[in-house]
Amino acid sequence: MEFTSKKKLSIGQKIERIRTYRGFKQEYLAAKLGVSQQQVSKIEQQEEIEESLLKQIAEVLGVSPEVIENFDDEKITQVINNQYNFYNTEVKDNATHNFIFNPLEKIAELYERLLTSEREKNELLKNQS
Repeated sequence: MEFTSKKKLSIGQKIERIRTYRGFKQEYLAAKLGVSQQQVSKIEQQEEIEESLLKQIAEVLGVSPEVIENFDDEKITQVINNQYNFYNTEVKDNATHNFIFNPLEKIAELYERLLTSEREKNELLKNQS
């Protein structure tokens, strides 16, 4: 028996997921939008938000509003799994390489670099205040 009734993410939840994937804290998004961290928290709990605010948030997150509107955790997981399977198979099939490339490790590495960069930016913003 397969359950196909997964709960659809609200626009606020999609914003939260993308913000988290990008390595941004609520405080960073709040500062960029000129609102409080509490306001960002409220936005991330909303089912829908106005188009102009969505455009502002998308710009800060570095994506289009459509990416936010169409965001799907399941699709992201499938893309990552497909990339892993593709690269893992490609490397095994290519006898000249004696290593296994794990794209998940690369994603984690890039994510850590992004977090470090954002922490440095946050420190700079704090020091300017």
